[in-house]
Amino acid sequence: MSPKEGLDGCSSIADLAVLARDCRSCGLREGCRGVVFGKGSPKAKLMFIGEGPGADEDRQGLPFVGAAGQLLDKIIAAAGFTMNEVYIANIVKCRPPGNRNPSPEEAAACRPWLLKQIELINPAIIVLLGSVALQNMINPQARITRERGKWILKQGIYCMATYHPAALLRDATKKRPVWEDIKQVRDRYRRLFGGQS
Repeated sequence: MSPKEGLDGCSSIADLAVLARDCRSCGLREGCRGVVFGKGSPKAKLMFIGEGPGADEDRQGLPFVGAAGQLLDKIIAAAGFTMNEVYIANIVKCRPPGNRNPSPEEAAACRPWLLKQIELINPAIIVLLGSVALQNMINPQARITRERGKWILKQGIYCMATYHPAALLRDATKKRPVWEDIKQVRDRYRRLFGGQS
C-alpha cells in the first residue's frame, strides 16, 4: 500500500505528516534530506502556501526558515498575527534540486498531500505566495503580476495571491504591494473572526 492510499482515513495533521515521510511518488524525495511537511497551528484559519523547500528548509525539516521565511515571519507579525494563528505549507514537500521550481508532474504527485492538509486544517483564507502556488492552486495560466491582490473564492475558501517573500529580497519595490495585499488579508480575517489579530 502506498502512503497516499491511507489519506482518506487520516484525521489529523500529525498523522498525515507521518504518512508523508514515506512518499516516493516523484523523484524529489531521492535528492533531499527529508519531507518538509508544514508548520503552524492545525486549527489555523489563515494558511500560507509557497512553492517548495529550499536548502535551509531541507536541513531543518520546516518550511520558510531561510531568509525568505524570516521575512514572511516579519510580514505575518506586522499584520498582527502570531504563528499560533497560521499554518504554512508548500506546493511540494521535498526540495527540488538547485531550488528550481517544481515541475508540473512533481506538483501533481504532491497535490493529494496538500489538498488533505487544506481539508484537515479547514482555513478560511489562503495566501498563495508566488506564481508557482497561484498556478498550481488556481489556474496554470495565471500570472502573479495580474492576479496578486485579488480575492478568488475557491471551494468556499478566500484565496489571495501575492509575491513570494524571496521576490521581495530580490526586488524591494515589491514590498509595498505585498503589504497592501496582506492588509486586505488582515481586514477580511477581522471581518470573519471579529477583533482577533
